[in-house]
Amino acid sequence: MSTESVDRVTVRRMLSLALSAFLVLAAEPLYLLVDTAVVGHLGAHALGALAVGTTLMALLAIVGTFVEYGTTSRSARWFGLGDRGRAIDEGVQASYLAVTIGIAVVLLGQVFAGPLVRLLTGSSTELQAPAEQWFRIAVCGMPMVLLVLAGNGWMRGIQLTRAPVAIVLVANGLSAAASPLLVYPLGMGLVGSAWANLGAQVVAALLFCRRLRTEATRPGRLGLRPRPAVMRAQLVLGRDLIVRAAAFQVAFMVAAGVAARMGAAQIAAHQIGMQLWEFTALLLDSFAIAAQSLVGAALGASDARAARHLAAQVARWSLGAGTLFAAVYAAGWWLIPRLFTSSPAVWHQAHVLWPWFVVMLPAAGIVFGLDGVLIGAGDVAFLRTITIVAALGGFVPLTLAASYWHWGIGGVWAGLTAFIVVRLVGMIWRARTDRWVVLGSA
Repeated sequence: MSTESVDRVTVRRMLSLALSAFLVLAAEPLYLLVDTAVVGHLGAHALGALAVGTTLMALLAIVGTFVEYGTTSRSARWFGLGDRGRAIDEGVQASYLAVTIGIAVVLLGQVFAGPLVRLLTGSSTELQAPAEQWFRIAVCGMPMVLLVLAGNGWMRGIQLTRAPVAIVLVANGLSAAASPLLVYPLGMGLVGSAWANLGAQVVAALLFCRRLRTEATRPGRLGLRPRPAVMRAQLVLGRDLIVRAAAFQVAFMVAAGVAARMGAAQIAAHQIGMQLWEFTALLLDSFAIAAQSLVGAALGASDARAARHLAAQVARWSLGAGTLFAAVYAAGWWLIPRLFTSSPAVWHQAHVLWPWFVVMLPAAGIVFGLDGVLIGAGDVAFLRTITIVAALGGFVPLTLAASYWHWGIGGVWAGLTAFIVVRLVGMIWRARTDRWVVLGSA
């Protein structure tokens, strides 16, 4: 096959994987946006409590980073070598880890729910009780959350595109329909959104497990037996991914804590901004996730040229996508906040953070794209380091300064922008070297 033919095949495969990832990634944050809009009309305090609860859930979910991204990387390497059985076995072992770790997280979450909520809310007693009630229900779904992450990981690794889309859309569609029903007609209020979220997680986890059992038990496959050696290897890779994710969540927790202490309007606006940010970030991750699978497979097949070509391609496409999103949000600066709340005070605070949100998106597109390339290559130690530097050297100092010098919610979002810029510089430098190009199996 000619070089041009290979390139066309690679581009078509990347677009197919990116579209699949786009649909999967959009489902969860889209549900959360619906949930935010539903809860937002209960008032600023309910929306603020939801912000605290979702922040804590995101903090606990960092333990699932490696069962998704680490599994994609390792599974893709075996897939590139032509060993589909071992690629699927990575998903089996990751699922065992997901259940074990998820149960531990539930127990810890129930024990420390009160202190964790008070850590974020400070002296805001209006937020503490509803946030803790929401969190105690939501955290029970953590084993299912991790099973879904593992399922997405191994399916992406073997470039299976349709099944994860169907599973996630069905589960989150049911939950999006249930949330307003539970919150309003059935009178459950804020906790209704937590039960709807938990229901989606259970449905999705069961569907992913069913597909994994089918694939793993086919003739010639390795079955469902636990393999401690594989799990240990996944945990080694996962160590740096967890530290990286922890740096993200520490920074986001500091931001949420500072915003909560500014007032109910500020934390409510921050919740709207963060849900839009996470929604957009996950959509921008579409090309990054495609790159994880394709780069991992290329390096597994010892094709360094294809891996470098993919890195450049995904950076260009992600920049274009980030610029497009920036234009859309700039045009919607007046309308979009009004979709989530009827509070003029919250509208005002959302307009304060909006310029920072828009300006960072083109740079964020490049960052997310190269992030996927380096995860696919297994270069997670570098990603860990640059994320820590960006969080502790940019995000956290500016956020704390915003609290100390009363810069308001705009100062918090200036910190998020600095976080993106520091990572952008480091990752462009890394991608221009050959240090991430390591050939061979997982």
